[in-house]
Amino acid sequence: MTRTDIRAALTDLLLTPGLDLDEAADRHFDPAYRQRTDGSWADRTEFLTHIAHLRKVVAGGSVEVHDELVDGDRYADRHTVTVTKTDGSTVRMEVYLFGEFAADGRFLRIEETTLMLEGAEHDRNLGSAR
Repeated sequence: MTRTDIRAALTDLLLTPGLDLDEAADRHFDPAYRQRTDGSWADRTEFLTHIAHLRKVVAGGSVEVHDELVDGDRYADRHTVTVTKTDGSTVRMEVYLFGEFAADGRFLRIEETTLMLEGAEHDRNLGSAR
């Protein structure tokens, strides 16, 4: 079984503009996927609405994984996402993430907390904006 990881998932979702959103999601996220970001839960449909919104405001960026741990079906990491928005501004967020894999290696659940390192105050909710 090949497992996904956050760098691969975010690269396909946000940083590969020619890749169809549903195809990118199917590569990395189980149909029953759900996510909690900064205390707010989203099901897979709500999550994909969030990613579709981000695809409209993100022009490019990178994902740097600082720490990553896999133990059975559990996943944890600390990563920084740096994005350049279509308006030319930059947002950098550090993310603390705990997740669970489905049997096929895709993410079933992610719970994360974000810390904005750089960006405008109105970008603080970028991790959950829809």
